[in-house]
Amino acid sequence: MKHIKFEVKDSVGIITLNRPEVYNSFNIPMALEVQDALKSCEENKDVRAIILTAEGKGFCAGQDLKEATGPDAPTIEHIVDTTYNPIIKLLRSIEKPIVGAINGVAAGAGANIALACDITFASDKASFIQSFSSIGLVPDSGGTFFLPRLIGMQRAAAHMFLADKFSAAKAKELGMIYEVVDADKLMEEAFSFAKHLALRPTKGIGLTKRALNKALYNTLQDQLIVERDLQAIAGKTYDNKEGIDAFLEKRKPVFKGE
Repeated sequence: MKHIKFEVKDSVGIITLNRPEVYNSFNIPMALEVQDALKSCEENKDVRAIILTAEGKGFCAGQDLKEATGPDAPTIEHIVDTTYNPIIKLLRSIEKPIVGAINGVAAGAGANIALACDITFASDKASFIQSFSSIGLVPDSGGTFFLPRLIGMQRAAAHMFLADKFSAAKAKELGMIYEVVDADKLMEEAFSFAKHLALRPTKGIGLTKRALNKALYNTLQDQLIVERDLQAIAGKTYDNKEGIDAFLEKRKPVFKGE
């Protein structure tokens, strides 16, 4: 892969954006590599958690404007359909925990990709900017879906209209992200967390993620049915039996993610 790094370590798939010279801004080739890596993580049974991070001082500056301008540039619709929408759909549909490790500025689509991860860590040097309005555009990559649900409609609207910068500490305070850590310990903390998740009952976590996705638009009555149906599936897994046996036998469970 030319534009990202990808490795599997201790059952954790680590996807690293690797265009630091342009703050990891997206072009279509990098987007396709990210999609391939995510699909590989989804299909590989040995991968039980995923980290999405980046090289350099920035996490992702959004779209590479050099690709999006000029007489031969792809249309905005093509870029969104080819680059961002597939990534957001994969982040939310892969039934394994996905940890964002945000090492620096996350702007535009980069900010919204960070928000689409299940659990997001950020460096104390990171920041989040809904930069779209600064060039007259509309937030994409699920931003208008996730951000109001995380911080409320009023704050989301102001943040998007003004394109102001949120520090990592402010993002945590508002509930945008899970945790802020020292910059030099970001990957250590994120990997330790993901490795711990990889030892947990992956199938049950995946079903929980499915339930959380549905809860974003379901009524309570609908969600109660979803919980019942998914509970029935979870109750037939190896890990459910192992968890119960370990509890009764007063020992630590050894989950297989099945």
